[in-house]
Amino acid sequence: MADLKLRDVAKTYGGTVDVLKNINLDIKKGELIVFVGPSGCGKSTLLRMIAGLEKISGGTLEIDGQVVNDVPPAQRGIAMVFQSYALYPHMTVRDNMTFSLKLAKKSKEEIDAAVAKAARILQLEPYLDRLPKALSGGQRQRVAIGRSIVRDPKVYLFDEPLSNLDAALRVATRLEIAQLKESMPDSTMIYVTHDQVEAMTLASRIVVLANKGIAQVGSPLELYERPENEFVAQFIGSPAMNLFPGEIVETGPQTKVRLDSGGVAVAAIATQDADKGMKVKVGIRPEDFVEAHGDAAFTGTVDITEALGEVTLMYFQSTIEGQTVIAKLPGIHRDLRGREVHLAAAPDKVQIFNNGRSLHYR
Repeated sequence: MADLKLRDVAKTYGGTVDVLKNINLDIKKGELIVFVGPSGCGKSTLLRMIAGLEKISGGTLEIDGQVVNDVPPAQRGIAMVFQSYALYPHMTVRDNMTFSLKLAKKSKEEIDAAVAKAARILQLEPYLDRLPKALSGGQRQRVAIGRSIVRDPKVYLFDEPLSNLDAALRVATRLEIAQLKESMPDSTMIYVTHDQVEAMTLASRIVVLANKGIAQVGSPLELYERPENEFVAQFIGSPAMNLFPGEIVETGPQTKVRLDSGGVAVAAIATQDADKGMKVKVGIRPEDFVEAHGDAAFTGTVDITEALGEVTLMYFQSTIEGQTVIAKLPGIHRDLRGREVHLAAAPDKVQIFNNGRSLHYR
């Protein structure tokens, strides 16, 4: 398994269209790194550059200390699992998994041992003699993963491997990938997804891509609890974080903000990080709202509710034009529409942003 280093990596098409710029990232052996970001942010392009399927326009990519910019894909020690299963329909599961090993002229003993190991890890032993058409979507994806495992690569690359599965299969296969990583703790994996649940549950660290670069890198909970900027704050978490414009009116052990909508929010940010009169935005996640017993950060009339069983979502029309405020309450709540609600949040749950950046990182 391998370490990867990306230094000032860039991708440009036609010499004029910049897709990625100044990508600097260290990936350690044994990590499961997840690339997330909005459509078109370049996450699949970055993965394909690591695989060697896209040419690197600038910077260097190192795998185990070796610069591989000009090394062909087959010689990089990388195996890739694509969004489509790309299985040979006329070959059995066993033949699909052994095909690359036969091309590499491995011995029968090596091939049999590699297939047996992969089939055991992925629970494919009962299906080795079946054709792909006799398998479910989740089983086909496991075969595609097994085809990578038998090669014993330095790095595994996953390009949205669950996007073609239905909701139930996505959950089951996601758990199987998590168990696969547990069974191969030294394996280095890079995983691309647009699904936040996959990113939050699978990743050792998440790389959030936006605006042609990296917006933030950190563990799932670091990104959720301490986003460095407004983009990450609203991209990580569903529903997205509420943002309220306002002005700092008090500093001290805590920071008090008078919101443009009339509310008051208190954040656990020390004096040196905040200045009185500073124009800011206050971020509060929907699940961090509680009923106010003093100053309310937000007061509004419930416009729409969504009862999801384990939680109830409340939607409010804000006095700020075009803004919708969302609060999430645990459990089932009936007859909330049309009710006026006063909401606040604990100081350690309140984020403050100035010029797009969190004051926690000022």
